[in-house]
Amino acid sequence: MPTGPHGPVPPVVQFRNVSKEFRRGNDKFLALQDVTFVVENLPDCGEFVCLLGPSGCGKSTLLRLIAGLEPHFPPSSGDVLVGGKPVLGPGADRAMVFQDYTSYPNRTVLKNVEFGLEIQGKPRAERRDIAMSWIAKVGLQGHEKKYPHELSGGMKQRVAIARTLAVRPSIVLMDEPFGALDPETRYSMQELLIQLWKEMQSTVFFVTHSITEAAYLGDRVYLMHGPPGRLVEEIKLPRPEESPLEVESRADFREVVALLKSKIHSPKASESGQLTADS
Repeated sequence: MPTGPHGPVPPVVQFRNVSKEFRRGNDKFLALQDVTFVVENLPDCGEFVCLLGPSGCGKSTLLRLIAGLEPHFPPSSGDVLVGGKPVLGPGADRAMVFQDYTSYPNRTVLKNVEFGLEIQGKPRAERRDIAMSWIAKVGLQGHEKKYPHELSGGMKQRVAIARTLAVRPSIVLMDEPFGALDPETRYSMQELLIQLWKEMQSTVFFVTHSITEAAYLGDRVYLMHGPPGRLVEEIKLPRPEESPLEVESRADFREVVALLKSKIHSPKASESGQLTADS
């Protein structure tokens, strides 16, 4: 555990033997089984953690447990802790971006980005200044008065990201936010996200089933298999400095992608329910 000026600093997020079971009538479905991991609170930076695995392996359930969102929360067993304290529900320290475009249709771009700041009770002038700053950061200057139906998919996700980051959460939860975008837009959004994350220094949990996306974005990757969902391996990765398009042609990046492919398809990953480190 890292140590600060006032003693040990608790982990940003910790799961201890977490399982989640859903009931559908008389049927039961085990979405997560005995998931344990720790993401430490590193000094002056946050980690970018990618959850990588096929559909149905519990990635989204894990994310929603961190967020404290029903019906996924609370866990059926085990403990979910944020900052060393049990998660009791949603909190201002966590914010989520979904794959579906979640802009409010009756609000302009500006009013969408201001939404969380309104909830926080920020004065009108202050929240406008903050929102305009984030609109500029995500490249939507000149679109402040437009409504969501006037925007492309990539622009809608830029609005969602700006709205999420404007409230300065310490933990950003992203559930396949670029999954519905075309490749070119997806590349530009990945590059934008890394730039914003470096500025924010928040901890990011990013769900994806794209091996290449995880290799580019993640400081560490948690490989997941299921159902029932379980973490089977932890892999720490070097961070590329180039853009996604530039880095894909590098031999060392292709080696990272090949490593992830071999790990996610290995018999060890298929059979083990334990999380192992591979640096």
